[in-house]
Amino acid sequence: MIMRETIAIGLAAGAAILLAYTLHQMFLVLPDEAAQGAIYRILFFHAPAAMTGMIGYFVALVFSVMYLSSGNFKYDSLAASVIEVSLVFSFVNIVTGSIWARIIWGIWWAWDYRLTSALVCILIFAGYLMLRRAIDEPTQRARLSSALCIFGCVDVVIVYKSIEWFRNQHPGPVLSFRTGGGTMDPAMERIFYLNFLAILMIATALVLVRTRQESTAREIDSLRRLANAT
Repeated sequence: MIMRETIAIGLAAGAAILLAYTLHQMFLVLPDEAAQGAIYRILFFHAPAAMTGMIGYFVALVFSVMYLSSGNFKYDSLAASVIEVSLVFSFVNIVTGSIWARIIWGIWWAWDYRLTSALVCILIFAGYLMLRRAIDEPTQRARLSSALCIFGCVDVVIVYKSIEWFRNQHPGPVLSFRTGGGTMDPAMERIFYLNFLAILMIATALVLVRTRQESTAREIDSLRRLANAT
């Protein structure tokens, strides 16, 4: 437990240092983007938040499958912790995207494939958290939660690929690793990845903190089951 706290503190400190550097580069070094102006800087938080959330959902998918195959509640707790943190970053993605859209499109929201699938993803995993609070029996809760996580990750794939599958007013890929991407300036892309690393470190630190809380809740469940058995 002490090791977990030390790692979380180390990750938070490292993220703070990285963020200080990337924020300096974003606002004091990098120029405005030719077509979008200053608002393009929101991309440095909008896309990394989405990527962090999607990575988290697939990590939770692995833990959910591990729970279903082993019945070990530790994996269920890990999946729940990761999904809770990932959902926060998915919400950040939606909010920052809406701010960008208001400046560039003149509207807060558009029902295109990318935005709609991202909203559906948030609703699915928000439902995951509500489901966990609606069911008291640990085994039933863990099984249904794992099944919903697996189902939700299907939509995560749609969110990831929609930018390539559907051509609409939403911008196409700009990062070099994406199909059809590579349009971002290399200097900007370097800061993007550094900022993504910082956000990923923050998310990992939050998961470690949340995992400790879930471990306590799992111990309480065990005591409750023992009391009911006697």
